[in-house]
Amino acid sequence: MAKALIIGAGGVAGVVAHKCCQVPEVFEEICIASRTLSKCEALRDKLQGGKTAVSAERLDADDTDAVISLIQRFNPDIVINVALPYQDLTIMDACLATKTDYLDTANYEPLDTAKFEYKWQWDYRERFEQAGITALLGSGFDPGVTGVYAAYAQKHHFDEIHEIDILDANAGDHGYPFATNFNPEINIREITANGSYYQDGRFIETEPMSVMQSYDFPQIGKKDIYLLHHEELESLAINIKGVKRIRFWMTFSQKYLTHLKVLENVGMTSIEPIDFEGRQIVPLQFLKAVLPDPASLGARTKGKTNIGCIFRGTKDGRPKNYYIYNVCDHEECYREVGSQAISYTTGVPAMIGAMMILTGKWKKPGVFNVEEFDPDPFMAALDQYGLPKQECFDPKLPE
Repeated sequence: MAKALIIGAGGVAGVVAHKCCQVPEVFEEICIASRTLSKCEALRDKLQGGKTAVSAERLDADDTDAVISLIQRFNPDIVINVALPYQDLTIMDACLATKTDYLDTANYEPLDTAKFEYKWQWDYRERFEQAGITALLGSGFDPGVTGVYAAYAQKHHFDEIHEIDILDANAGDHGYPFATNFNPEINIREITANGSYYQDGRFIETEPMSVMQSYDFPQIGKKDIYLLHHEELESLAINIKGVKRIRFWMTFSQKYLTHLKVLENVGMTSIEPIDFEGRQIVPLQFLKAVLPDPASLGARTKGKTNIGCIFRGTKDGRPKNYYIYNVCDHEECYREVGSQAISYTTGVPAMIGAMMILTGKWKKPGVFNVEEFDPDPFMAALDQYGLPKQECFDPKLPE
């Protein structure tokens, strides 16, 4: 039995906390900490009364000393970071100082630059190894489950994987003219950045949202998918040996893209500070403040998500195609944990990743991505805790 410190109090943190409480034989106690204490306390109050003890704390995760102080007071066995990606390094520094295992769901990106890559966190490898603690990076769905799917396919279905297409489709409808399903600031920075894909040992950049095709998804139908840059391309290119091409695709409606283009044209997606009535504000941060909170979308959202990977390669000298995916229902997620499926599909794998470390199945010193571990216990836990896999051995292939 173990203690987990959950940093963050948004939609994903809510799912992580709910799912930890479903496994009291592993998570004896959790503490939910964020800058807004009232959110932590509201979540604590929802979860009290079960076998897992739940507490709440105020925390500025930008302040490494404050994170260290809380870790020393609560004495967790693991820190589950579901705060902002800007805070990854301060929290990793605190884990190093206290020799505490670490997990996150998204890689670091600087606050003042719309650029995310694993370099900054991979630079911690030697220090975490010397400290004898584990850092598990990107244990959400994408990145996260998509990496576990790749390791699973490599272990059980292929001698060689040559191509990977990651497809993320959300057919949910929340009824708003425009809203994002996870943190608006992170979501919009990601979408308005250049796309890229991995091909024959190098990354090839594309203009934002310039590569599109249609794909007919199981259970949700035909959707337009757009090529984006995504962090798991970087780690899979290293850890899946022999892969020649990796692409990441995400669905967007024309209504969403039209709103986004207008906001971009008038400067509201900019991360460059501007002077407004004598003080500096960042337009994108202001936009985040006026858009609906993603954590509030659960009660309104209907429909399903479909996220998975299509692999092409060889087995026993013959070509093979394999599609593994999960379909998640927004309304079912809300009934279970009070959140929509985007938060659910990120929060469940975060809990499972923490459980893998705490039970010793994925415990070794250093900094790792999920595909570097044995996928089988994680895959079994996905089936058990709400994200069961579905498989297709003759999938339609993206162009």
